[in-house]
Amino acid sequence: MLKTVQERNVSNSQTPLELQQVRQQVLAQTQVIQNLIPPTVSYTTEGNVLVIGPEDLARLAADKLSTMANTVILANEAITSQDEEHLEAVMNAAVNSESYYNKLISVKGFLGQFQVTVESEGQDSNAAELSLVAIRKPHFDIVLDLSMNPCLNLEMLPPGYFYVGQDAEKLADALDQIPDLVGEFDKPRYVKVNSDICAHNRNGVNGCNRCLNFCPADAISSIEQKIEIDPYLCHGAGSCTNACPTGAIAFDLPTPQALHSYIQKLVSRYLEQAQAAPVILFHDSAVGAEHITADLVGDIIPVELEEITVASIDHWMSALAWGARQVLILNTDATAPTLTQMLNGELSLANTILDEMGQPQRISLIDTQTLASLNDKLAISLDWPLIVPAAFSPTTKRETLYAAIDHLNEQAAATETSIAMSNVPYGKVEVNADKCTLCMSCVATCPTQALTDGGDKPALHFVEQDCVQCGLCESSCPEDVISITSQINLNQASRQERQTLKEEPPFECIRCGTAFATQSMVHRMIDMIGGHSAFNANIERLKMCGDCRVKDMFEDILEDPEKQLR
Repeated sequence: MLKTVQERNVSNSQTPLELQQVRQQVLAQTQVIQNLIPPTVSYTTEGNVLVIGPEDLARLAADKLSTMANTVILANEAITSQDEEHLEAVMNAAVNSESYYNKLISVKGFLGQFQVTVESEGQDSNAAELSLVAIRKPHFDIVLDLSMNPCLNLEMLPPGYFYVGQDAEKLADALDQIPDLVGEFDKPRYVKVNSDICAHNRNGVNGCNRCLNFCPADAISSIEQKIEIDPYLCHGAGSCTNACPTGAIAFDLPTPQALHSYIQKLVSRYLEQAQAAPVILFHDSAVGAEHITADLVGDIIPVELEEITVASIDHWMSALAWGARQVLILNTDATAPTLTQMLNGELSLANTILDEMGQPQRISLIDTQTLASLNDKLAISLDWPLIVPAAFSPTTKRETLYAAIDHLNEQAAATETSIAMSNVPYGKVEVNADKCTLCMSCVATCPTQALTDGGDKPALHFVEQDCVQCGLCESSCPEDVISITSQINLNQASRQERQTLKEEPPFECIRCGTAFATQSMVHRMIDMIGGHSAFNANIERLKMCGDCRVKDMFEDILEDPEKQLR
């Protein structure tokens, strides 16, 4: 009989201080395997700054950036104060900075490469690149935005763009940082894309767009039917890797496999040394890290990530399967709303699966206030049944997730139900077999080989575990006989089974007996064009293979040479 976590802890009781020491030992012993020479992107700047906002505030701010190579003012709002003393200070500020009053059209780019377009009556196109006019260069390096509303409406702003509005504290911070942004700077290339397994587009058919919907930095785009990530705009939020159902977009620092292995080692080593099930706490490397202190409850193991969305449902469920009793994700005010929305959706999915198994809801999103009072809250989870650690090793994102789900299910109710859910990348494909001609358009577009043909036999096979519900098969079917249904199937055997959706004997050539098409395809062809006047005299040719059809045509010509002229 399985012990509860509390029963195990009582039989192997250690003081909070001893548990903290074990945690420190485990963290010291365990490292994330990283690329020794990680790929990077470089930014080069000369110190050309554009200050946007009310003329008085922009001029005062520009005056404090006199050490920069060039400081240009774009006054896009009215002066904020008519106070004489204020106006006098404005008149004497930034006397060497050129001011422009054109209407702003757009700001695009990043540190060292900002293109700013404004209206210009003197131009044929009524638009001009402000940097070409103001500093005779193709771009600005840095943008300081003091507008009431930001010129770039993004949750994660590009490097080199400072939106301070009229917040004096933010302005002071920006003015402190900007002078240091001259020269060459490197940052990691956080993610990589494997187009071979991407479900976004196949053969001109649009499919999965999940990553496009969740990037808070607008760094992802579809270019020529392929997903591309602008590494200069990417902040490493990880929302794209979290949303991607196939693993086509993967975080590179660390890789998914490296993070999985790291979590597995942390949990197993803590279990071995403390004889107690730990709690895994994911937090970001910036704001979240500031709240992780040495006096953190001893059985909590913190895992630092670039952003908390780098770890997704496969990491959470795997941590539980490997023996963690609970998973916490620390959400702070610095987390972009889009990321919080994504996390809540994934958490709902994960806990729905645990509910169906009869497991406690072991995964939670917490804030900093909850973190400060975790002692009492974690005591509840000590009464939860202990998970016998799984032995599986991490492989692909999808296989790792399902391995964790199956292990957790075995530990609980071992239910074999399917959970109907909408808008999740798991589910089944159904085919109207009576109308399917086995043309294999669906197989040609399936990015994961969830749909496969029958090889030498006319057949269509399906494996549910590999289906990502991208809809490519449904959209590419010329007969419109395919439908997809999102669900989580907890029956491992049926989910991994190769199902036959349609099969039939091949159609054999009426002259040579060679199998050359499916029965349904030939009959469909006869129904569609057999009655046409151009074919009704030679309807039997539709039942022949290509070689025999050509032979039959030449035999007709030899018998009646006048046919050659016609």
